Amino acid sequence: MSDRHTSQHFETLAIHAGNTADPLTGAVVPPIYQVSTYKQDGVGGLRGGYEYSRSANPTRTALEENLAALEGGRRGLAFASGLAAEDCLLRTLLSPGDHVVIPNDAYGGTFRLFAKVVARWGVEWSVADTSDPAAVRAALTPKTKVVWVETPSNPLLGITDVAAVAQVAREAGARLVVDNTFATPYLQQPLALGADVVVHSLTKYMGGHSDVVGGALVVADHELGEELAYHQNAMGAVAGPFDSWLVLRGTKTLSVRMDRHSENAGKVAEMLTRHARVTHVLYPGLPDHPGHEVAAKQMRAFGGMVSFRVQGGEEAAVEVCNRAKVFTLGESLGGVESLIEHPGRMTHASAAGSALEVPGDLVRLSVGIENVDDLLSDIQQALG
Repeated sequence: MSDRHTSQHFETLAIHAGNTADPLTGAVVPPIYQVSTYKQDGVGGLRGGYEYSRSANPTRTALEENLAALEGGRRGLAFASGLAAEDCLLRTLLSPGDHVVIPNDAYGGTFRLFAKVVARWGVEWSVADTSDPAAVRAALTPKTKVVWVETPSNPLLGITDVAAVAQVAREAGARLVVDNTFATPYLQQPLALGADVVVHSLTKYMGGHSDVVGGALVVADHELGEELAYHQNAMGAVAGPFDSWLVLRGTKTLSVRMDRHSENAGKVAEMLTRHARVTHVLYPGLPDHPGHEVAAKQMRAFGGMVSFRVQGGEEAAVEVCNRAKVFTLGESLGGVESLIEHPGRMTHASAAGSALEVPGDLVRLSVGIENVDDLLSDIQQALG
């Protein structure tokens, strides 16, 4: 991260970090370098460090500098998807026989990666309630190399005290990885709290418009950043230039969007607490949420994700999803439009039958930035 960025506020960094004016034309937006290879200044003479766009691309470089600045990290790396970023990270940090602690509430794709892919490589894993540092400590083994955390978690909106778990991991000689997708660096900066690596699905809030798929890693340690960059190039699942450009466009408005997402979600959560058909509302902004105090300590606001459970079980939850009109029935999250889904049958179906299985009566909302009165009316009619 350039020194000229270290003293600037988040909103300023989001617009300017990595966004250097084009030296040829003065264009204030970095160009889309839709190119695979580059003319070299003699054999081995790389112009600006570029030779082949899997290894580096100027548009991707701009995004990676922006991501590092926003997370307060030393190195940012952009990938073709969030799972591609996770895969690169795990194959960089782990060897057969190593052990990982994963949360008892995690994105279904992350669970599938551990249970069906990484496990076949000889990596062991066990589950812990990461909201309890003592439970994390109890799950550690002499072979533990990574502690994996989502906060807020997906889809139950659990909160982990990043600083406390970072201390537990550090004492065990393990690295702490925090999936910061739900919070974004605007609301929470895990590296400043002691995490070693931040993971993002850039598809979500960072892109913000449901028009791009991408992933990212941001690290505090220069040496680890170099190791990850080596594997990124060797494995090749990099973000393309147009996708990088779309995410870079999205990060510029991240702060104003997250303010509105959080404001709307808080009002939706409050309404749900009063609805007769709702049995439980999961939102860290509610005072009775078990992680509320920790969230208030380590987050700027509480985010745009709300989950709730309904009377009548799984079929009733599915019907609520089907009756929504302003909320679009669909997977993913973090776009300007509001989405609704049934995690048990959709994003978290891969966790069925495991310790991470989600309740059948659960509905997850990604609360967008529409007029909140329209959102409240839609949920009320969907609940019936």
